[in-house]
Amino acid sequence: MKNISVGRDAITIISSGVIIEGKLSSDGSVRIDGIIKGDLNAHGNITIGEHGEIIGEVKGSSITLGGKVYGSINAEEKIVLEPKSLLKGDLITKILVIEEGALFEGTSQMNLSAIKTE
Repeated sequence: MKNISVGRDAITIISSGVIIEGKLSSDGSVRIDGIIKGDLNAHGNITIGEHGEIIGEVKGSSITLGGKVYGSINAEEKIVLEPKSLLKGDLITKILVIEEGALFEGTSQMNLSAIKTE
C-alpha cells in the first residue's frame, strides 16, 4: 500500500471508476465518487458521493456520506448521512444528521474529548 498526500489548498476528486488501494491524506477537501480500499484523512471537508465507497477509516472536518463506508467515521464538526447512504461502522462527531432512508449499523459518540484527528 502506498500513502498519497495532497496539498493544503487542493480540492481532490476521486472520480467514478477510480479505485485507490492505500491511505489517502489531504490538507484540503476531498470528494469521493470512486472506491478507496484504505484510510482517508483530510483536514478539510469530505464528501462521499452516491456511488462512492470507502473500506477503511475516514477522518475529516465535516463529512457528508451519500455512498457507502465500511469502517469508522470521525469528524471534528459534523457528519451527515444522506438518504441513500450506508455506514457499517462507528462514528464520532459534534453534530450528527441522519436523513430518512440512510442505513447505519454501529455506534455513535458525540463527545468532544473523544474526537481525535491527525
